[in-house]
Amino acid sequence: MPFVAGECPIRNRSGCPVSMSLEVFGDRWSLLIVRDLMVRGFRTFHDFANSGEGIATNILADRLRSLVGAGIIQAEADPRDGRRVNYRLTEKGIDLAPVMLDLLIWGAQHEDTGAPAAVIAEMARNRDAVLAETRRRWVERDPRPMLPWLGGPTPRPLRAARPAKRSKFARLRRPGKEKQA
Repeated sequence: MPFVAGECPIRNRSGCPVSMSLEVFGDRWSLLIVRDLMVRGFRTFHDFANSGEGIATNILADRLRSLVGAGIIQAEADPRDGRRVNYRLTEKGIDLAPVMLDLLIWGAQHEDTGAPAAVIAEMARNRDAVLAETRRRWVERDPRPMLPWLGGPTPRPLRAARPAKRSKFARLRRPGKEKQA
């Protein structure tokens, strides 16, 4: 895919592709958002905010805006509720799948992550199949978590019905006391 000048505002400090890539998605939160879209089935602000990572909502909003601006993700109106926004990886974003897989394998090999060693070993052996499955899920918009031990989106809590407001006149009468004629 050729680079088109002016597509996203990347500060070109050295011309190094690694440096330029880190300008786009090199902070912790951006990579975790991409991970959650790619393998956990997250789609909404609520999903990311409740991921268990502890991201502050102002940082989350900023990173989502930055990733949209860089063309890594896109925001879409929820087809069931136009007031809600769903996020989705773009072609540019799904092209990060090999990078994310390598980070996952590297982290599990060199750090105490708690990730199932047998699953990581299998993913490393079947790298091409894992990447093909990741792309298939993206193309088909399959929201199921790819790595179940990471968990998926938590359901939005149902809002409890508010109790009916009492009128100002109801407050004037005491319960059990009837107005005498």
